[in-house]
Amino acid sequence: MKTKLLMVCILLCVSAVMKAQNFEGIATYKTDRKIDLKMEGDGMGDDMKEQMAAMLRKQFQKEYTLTFNRNESIYEEVASLDAPSPKASAGGISIVVSGGNDILYRNLKENRFARQTEIMSKQFLVSDTLPKQEWTFEKETRNIGNYTCLKATRTREVNETIMSSETDSLVEATKLITTTAWYTLDVPVSHGPGEFYGLPGLVLQVEDGDLTILCSKIVLNPEDGIAIEIPKKGKEVTQSEFDEIQEKKQAEMMERFQSDGRKKGDSNSFSIKIGGF
Repeated sequence: MKTKLLMVCILLCVSAVMKAQNFEGIATYKTDRKIDLKMEGDGMGDDMKEQMAAMLRKQFQKEYTLTFNRNESIYEEVASLDAPSPKASAGGISIVVSGGNDILYRNLKENRFARQTEIMSKQFLVSDTLPKQEWTFEKETRNIGNYTCLKATRTREVNETIMSSETDSLVEATKLITTTAWYTLDVPVSHGPGEFYGLPGLVLQVEDGDLTILCSKIVLNPEDGIAIEIPKKGKEVTQSEFDEIQEKKQAEMMERFQSDGRKKGDSNSFSIKIGGF
């Protein structure tokens, strides 16, 4: 009798381990961003700034899916027929949106990622090792839907660029941004939306400066299973190589803006590019 009971216990344990190894799901996220336009000497009235801010905010109100198993994940934007136009303009200022075709693949076990993205319509495949995540675990908790979540934070230094139309140049400043992530141990995977991962449970909400990301739906172990395919399109580069190319292209775009502005005598005509996750 004891032998049979022991065998049942062993089978139950094996079954639990197998279920954990096969743990997979699809999480849906919605993003939003507060917009605070800072353009020195732009000559725009309050109404124009409000219109610009509304257009910019609409571009950031998107929906993404995170498809994951224990070790891998794919994060990509949900295609929508009524998605915002990739380009909008007001008062001679155009907003060019990029990043809609980005696909982010992450492999925690192999400590690597691959991100399919583009710069000025040219596709790149950024492949590199995963950056180290340094989270501070907090004591606070909150409920998001039916899930109890724990809080984690991190602080990083970022460069902020402000357009000065008085000098036809960009003014750069450095500031600290605190990121707050809420994760649940009920979904025991270390994935999350975009660059927010590396915690003991799935990240359901992120507050990163002006950006908010909130999980609106989770489907665990779907009947039809999931498919995770590593992106393959684009010129393969490392993260540092991509950063260098991006910086160069931005400088070229800025130089063209300054040249066109001087020719037209209109310092209010320029582009704002939004990209990435």
